[in-house]
Amino acid sequence: MERTGSIKRKVMARHHKAEVMIAGEQLRLRLHDNKLIKDRRYHLRTYPNCFVAQELVDWLIIHKEAPDRDIAVQLMQHLMDHDIVHHVCDKRLVFKDAKMQYRFRKDDGTFPFNTEVKVFMRGQGLYEHLVTSRDSVMQLREERGASYPHSFPGCQLIDWLLQNGEVQSRRQGLELCHALLEHGIIQHVSLTHHFYDSGLLYQFCVNFRRRRCLSELLNESEHEENKEVFQTQENQDESAFTVHEIASKSFLSGQPSKPQKAVGGGRRGSSTSLQLHLHSYCNAASGPLLRCNPKSVLKRHVTCEELLSPGAPFMKRVLTVLGDAMGWGFVVRGKSPCYIQAVDPGSPAAAAGVKVRQFVCQVNSLSVLHMDYRTLTRLVMTGPRTVVLEVMEPVN
Repeated sequence: MERTGSIKRKVMARHHKAEVMIAGEQLRLRLHDNKLIKDRRYHLRTYPNCFVAQELVDWLIIHKEAPDRDIAVQLMQHLMDHDIVHHVCDKRLVFKDAKMQYRFRKDDGTFPFNTEVKVFMRGQGLYEHLVTSRDSVMQLREERGASYPHSFPGCQLIDWLLQNGEVQSRRQGLELCHALLEHGIIQHVSLTHHFYDSGLLYQFCVNFRRRRCLSELLNESEHEENKEVFQTQENQDESAFTVHEIASKSFLSGQPSKPQKAVGGGRRGSSTSLQLHLHSYCNAASGPLLRCNPKSVLKRHVTCEELLSPGAPFMKRVLTVLGDAMGWGFVVRGKSPCYIQAVDPGSPAAAAGVKVRQFVCQVNSLSVLHMDYRTLTRLVMTGPRTVVLEVMEPVN
């Protein structure tokens, strides 16, 4: 168990590194487009491709990438800690909200191309090739009664690598896929197998094309640092999940609970973890995060057969949720069927009519009745930002 936990922690750390690299690159391209990155002179010397920290902080707030200057500085410090940006003289290790010049390491050629980065870039290249290829092996497939979009059998991926000249032999293909899995780029659909040259199904667990919100970087880092605090009691309840403490009234739940200490600065965030819940901004003034595993909002257990039976007291609705930069804003829970546990009242989900106690039947025309909340969450997180939900809600 200890070894398994260590492996999972390494995979999560690598996945976070991948997310930081993607977010950093997306930010770099946007800053170039907005002319914030340019050649600048300082003390009779010209520094190419630089940005001024103070100007960037202003830009992050104007474009709603950060709610205030303190969070903006934390975000950029996070990029510095991961070798994405640095001070032009490389002597300062702290990002300061001042008229100081910084650069992206990719702009000046100092980006550390170690093994981890090389595997990441190889995975990104393969992902782009696969999603644009006419003969892509990434398709909707089923395994043990569950459907998985954009999945592929291990043996077919290796066949594709050989056919497209990505590797020279099946052994090289297997080694490449092992590296991709170990660095958190691909994974088995149920997270139970390593990579094998067989019919087992795998998926990319990094959506390289999704627009990242910079706040996700702090949220993920925060989640890793407090992993022991937030860990769910899965051995006791397979359908349980953890909700990070947020401003206690920002989520509507159908069941009252005991008063909880609210965390200041709560804001809806797009999560890359296994739940579609909120991550709040937390700093030293926010107070600690609290462990929260609320009881189900359901008044009684409902089976899939009961939902689908003629004359059942449920009404079918089709809801279109257009996710924004912060995510979708609802929490799913349960297993066969999943249901809506909570909804952020200011979210796209609330605007679309998503309500607590609704049972999720389909996601983007794919039946999810027999999925658990983990699988359903992964389906939404790796799919398009517009999610079409078919739900069944009780008729009062």
